[in-house]
Amino acid sequence: MTSIQPVVSTPDLPRLRAFYERVLGATQTLRVPDDGPEFFVELRIGDTALGIVQNDATETGSPVRIILSADVADVDALLPVVESAGGTVPGKPNDMPWGQRVAHVLDPDGNMLNLTRPI
Repeated sequence: MTSIQPVVSTPDLPRLRAFYERVLGATQTLRVPDDGPEFFVELRIGDTALGIVQNDATETGSPVRIILSADVADVDALLPVVESAGGTVPGKPNDMPWGQRVAHVLDPDGNMLNLTRPI
């Protein structure tokens, strides 16, 4: 069986971890190393895992090369949470012709996160 785990590189691991904990209810399931400054954490979000790795040389912002997408209970209700957690909401959510409500938001590093919900 093959699986893929997205791993996001960031110059500020604690800030990015806090964003995903607040916005998506992520819980930390792994920390490397056990003590001292964090190098890597694994966050559990529903049935999936997201890795975050500390790399001071990571350039944040544009261009976006990968998009994370999360199915959430209420797209609109999460937008103020995104902003209060340090993310950006560049526009309003839209009802898409394929039957999803979608908001394109950015995490604190500028990575795109689509918040989605079936209509």
